[in-house]
Amino acid sequence: MPKMKTHSGAAKRFSKTGSGKWKRNKAFSSHILTKKSPKRKRNMRGTELVAASDSKALERLIPGRG
Repeated sequence: MPKMKTHSGAAKRFSKTGSGKWKRNKAFSSHILTKKSPKRKRNMRGTELVAASDSKALERLIPGRG
């Protein structure tokens, strides 16, 4: 049986926390920022946890990390 390959795009965007949950960056923060309010831009900083319903799909895309 051949090895499972990691989805490189997903591996660059998602990482696991110590407790085994998936962490992601927030979207819509890279360009066209002039029309967005400071509050909205501030809330796009940092990371967020991936929804539990999507974590099963991530386990398939990034095998061997859990």
